[in-house]
Amino acid sequence: MHFLETVVSTVNGILWNHILIFLLVGVGIFFTVRLGFIQVRGFISGMKMFFSGVSLKGEKAGKSGMSSFQAVATAIAGQVGTGNLAGPATAILLGGPGAIFWIWISSFLGMATIYAEAILAIHFKTKDKNGQVVGGPAYYIEQGLGLKWLAVIFAVLIIIALGLIGNMVQSNSIVEAFNNSFGIPASVMGLILAVITGLVIMGGIKNIAAVVEKLIPLMALFYLLGVVVILALNYQYLWEAIRIIFIAAFDPEAVLGAGAGIAIQQAARFGIARGLFSNEAGMGSTPHAHAVAKDTAPEQQAFLAMMGVFIVCTIVTLTGFVIITSALKDWAALGLTLQDGNFLSIYKVKGIAVTQQAYQSVFGDFGGYFVSIALLCFAFSTIIGWYYYAETNVRYLFNSSLAIRIFQVLVVCFIFVAAFFKVDLVWDMADMFNGLMVIPNIIALILLSSIVVKITKNIRK
Repeated sequence: MHFLETVVSTVNGILWNHILIFLLVGVGIFFTVRLGFIQVRGFISGMKMFFSGVSLKGEKAGKSGMSSFQAVATAIAGQVGTGNLAGPATAILLGGPGAIFWIWISSFLGMATIYAEAILAIHFKTKDKNGQVVGGPAYYIEQGLGLKWLAVIFAVLIIIALGLIGNMVQSNSIVEAFNNSFGIPASVMGLILAVITGLVIMGGIKNIAAVVEKLIPLMALFYLLGVVVILALNYQYLWEAIRIIFIAAFDPEAVLGAGAGIAIQQAARFGIARGLFSNEAGMGSTPHAHAVAKDTAPEQQAFLAMMGVFIVCTIVTLTGFVIITSALKDWAALGLTLQDGNFLSIYKVKGIAVTQQAYQSVFGDFGGYFVSIALLCFAFSTIIGWYYYAETNVRYLFNSSLAIRIFQVLVVCFIFVAAFFKVDLVWDMADMFNGLMVIPNIIALILLSSIVVKITKNIRK
């Protein structure tokens, strides 16, 4: 286990400290400029389309694809997960409050990137031998660039990154949350989660679309209600939290003190890493959902894809404010000020337990229960969404029903095993594989950017 931790830490150091921050920010800036700030110009249209399409009971999904809202709901299901509840906590503790600022930056730029991903996914979508509509980076890499080997590399990486390791993060966080709040043993919760997941994913695209289109609107409303109550009670610390976020983004020691050992690079590294884990822009995951949207113009679905990033960023931001304002309140209750040291040291826990502690500071034990239930909804929806992305790539590689069934069994097993892993190791492994799958996708996005620009211009004529 120690050897594995060393390898993962080394690879992450190379990826996130030297390559991916510049790659993701760079491609976001590239598409923002080349598409004329599409995330600003298309924002109102995207929001109108999103809210006009909200439905709890749409048409059944099938081989021909799913409705536009089901597609965006599936995409958001993958985006709105553990990264929205535990992600901000991890980013803030490791990168300081300034990490939230870098999450904002990565999300703004990521809206342009995800627009390009959706356009390409729809343009290059196809059908497999069973008539099932499929699409995603592996398809636009092979068809657009003619690089089958790069498409295969991406497909293998996303199967591992999301279908296996990524879903371990979701499972691990659910298990930890329920153990903290309800005392349910890890083995029991892991088994329950594995069984429920197996029942849903073995039902195919019809079950997946039906689950996410109902779960996404309800869970978002449920969680946001709790956030609003906490921020209303912590209102006197809101302005201070905003000020701290901006200061810490460029001078962490001014807020946390030199003893915290957090530098600007760390704030950016963890902010962008957790931002990616939350909104998935540039990662190559959400295009699989948008590719199968039926009867929707490419640009319209791409606008909806941007709304997914915005919604996720909003939830992450609100969670971050809950964590920071609760820490400030508890710190002040001890008679301490910012000059007395790192106010985040009030949190003696890690991962999802930080978010639970923030809620408990306002709601008592109920706060822990609330987060556990919210996390179950958020993370389970992500498990379903990420499974679907990975399954699409299993289809791409093998085009075999047997291969899909074997993969389903592996997913269920990994979800159960995740209950016994250390929190830090699971997150670090997810960062590593997410980072690796970004590289082939970004290469394709840049090389195929002229197609994105051409389609966007043609639609506007």
